[in-house]
Amino acid sequence: MKKIAVMTSGGDAPGMNAAVRAVVRTAIYHNMEVVGIRRGFSGLLNGELQPMTLGSVADVIQRGGTILYTARCEAFKTPEGQQKGYEVLREHGIDGLVVIGGDGSFHGAAVLAERGIATIGIPGTIDNDIPCCDATIGFDTAVNTAIEAIDKIRDTATSHERTYVVEVMGRNAGDIALHVGLAGGAESILIPEAPYRLDDVIQKLERGVARGKKHSIILVAEGAGHGMEIGKYLQEHTGFDVRVTVLGHIQRGGAPTARDRVLASRLGAYAVQLLRDGLSGKMAATQNDALVAVDFETVFTTPRQPDMSLYDLADILSI
Repeated sequence: MKKIAVMTSGGDAPGMNAAVRAVVRTAIYHNMEVVGIRRGFSGLLNGELQPMTLGSVADVIQRGGTILYTARCEAFKTPEGQQKGYEVLREHGIDGLVVIGGDGSFHGAAVLAERGIATIGIPGTIDNDIPCCDATIGFDTAVNTAIEAIDKIRDTATSHERTYVVEVMGRNAGDIALHVGLAGGAESILIPEAPYRLDDVIQKLERGVARGKKHSIILVAEGAGHGMEIGKYLQEHTGFDVRVTVLGHIQRGGAPTARDRVLASRLGAYAVQLLRDGLSGKMAATQNDALVAVDFETVFTTPRQPDMSLYDLADILSI
């Protein structure tokens, strides 16, 4: 293993730069050449490869987003695109590839692994929707960004005696809503993994009003429903003053937390070690805080569920 490449793919996540930095510096430490692929698989097909040096990743560990940029790539989903990507890597003498991203990015990485390119994936997505790992890079930062917003919204909700519906990211996974809702003392948390009835939410709101409660926060993962529609329903059926806030892409940005920086650094260095050990087709992850390598196929076939004990706890504490 003399020359490797690194890319970020799919949605950006705080901590991706810390992971890139760890990959580059660990590889250089072991006398390997490193190439950065800009704009993910799209950049791979377009030949957007650049040499990476120690200076290339200086002063990036604290920056959100990704210095390598990222993009979606429909062309790489075709056999022709996949073959072209393989050929570009071979033409540049690249022996191994580290792909930092989510499920879709891992499927692309798996294809290259099947074609003979040693490939390791690093889970990077704010949704925390990758199975077989403790957490994905960016999740902790997104939760902290959202909880800061919730705390500020609660100040206004208290002052105006309002109910706020707050929609957070999580199309297929409710982890952000679940953790933010529990940490922020939300009255109800709606996630795609748990069936719910808005009439039950209303009953909880009315019980709160009956005991003198003046404000409430309802947390909604985007995959569980549209915040505006839920807010409209609640107001029409209760007569309460209901406002809606959609946090949106603010959750993806900002400086990564210390926890995300440490996780990204550990996984980036570990991914290089896995390539040096001759492994391929695996995800670098932590399980019970220990570094592990998990086959892509296991990742793809293992169901992902949030910690529903947290969901039950949040329900108890919001009585």
